[in-house]
Amino acid sequence: MAAFNRSELADLNVFMAIIRRRSFRHAAHELGVTTSALSHTMRNLETRLGVKLLYRTSRAVEPTDAGSLLAEKLALGFATIQDGLDTLELHREAPIGRLRLNVPRDAAVLLLAPILGEFTGAYPQLRLDLIVEDQMIDIVAEGYDAGIRYGATVPQDMVAVKLTGDLRWIMVASPAYLARRGTPQEPKDLLQHSCVRMYLGDKTTYKWELGNGARQQRLDVPGHFSASDTETVVNAALQGVGVAYCLSNRVQRELAEGRLVEVLPDWACIGEPLCMYYPSRRQSQPGLRQLIDMIRRETIDPQ
Repeated sequence: MAAFNRSELADLNVFMAIIRRRSFRHAAHELGVTTSALSHTMRNLETRLGVKLLYRTSRAVEPTDAGSLLAEKLALGFATIQDGLDTLELHREAPIGRLRLNVPRDAAVLLLAPILGEFTGAYPQLRLDLIVEDQMIDIVAEGYDAGIRYGATVPQDMVAVKLTGDLRWIMVASPAYLARRGTPQEPKDLLQHSCVRMYLGDKTTYKWELGNGARQQRLDVPGHFSASDTETVVNAALQGVGVAYCLSNRVQRELAEGRLVEVLPDWACIGEPLCMYYPSRRQSQPGLRQLIDMIRRETIDPQ
């Protein structure tokens, strides 16, 4: 192929989306087209190139040897193109384009919900796509520009920017529950209580981290109710199901109104801050710098 036209470059972008997703359906969703359109594009591309690029089965899509080699070379080329486009953001007063984020529920509630109105109003030419899920994913492979996670869980090959100070994790219970079961006086007392257990993103049960430094304890607490999101955990505590473990910021109102009571306050745990993270080559992604600045300006020190 002596030269590329716009259509051929677009077809190669389709090929790279399929390689990233290993799925015609997921690639079609990312690109906003139908799976039949992608199939048609790939047939035409393979015909023009005279080489089969993909093996497609009912369960998965895998590149051929030729497809793998082409994808490796194209990844470098598209990264260079993206870097060139990203530099334009440094010279643009207002971001234009699309910003795709993957964040956990706590970050969506504490960091993004308070500033969404201001942010979207300030940058009307920016499309913000927000996916909320607690499971840790590969943001690059899944097509996101950036993510938010707790500092300790951010992959080491990513750039991380702190959005909060250190976070305070506490134990809470309703007055009714404490009146019925008594108030724990030390960590081992929790083993005789009903606790609201938490599932992590990988579906394992979280061991509560109590205290800090050399005195820190990790307890696999007992309980007959478990949940994977903070809202459900807090609601269970409000209804007297048991003692719950959560970020102090998530229950400030409930504590102030007396609907929840902090348990074992001397054993609160100070943990890693929430961080925005992204590949180094995406540092100029449209709107990312402005979003980080606005979150940091609006974030209340959790302590």
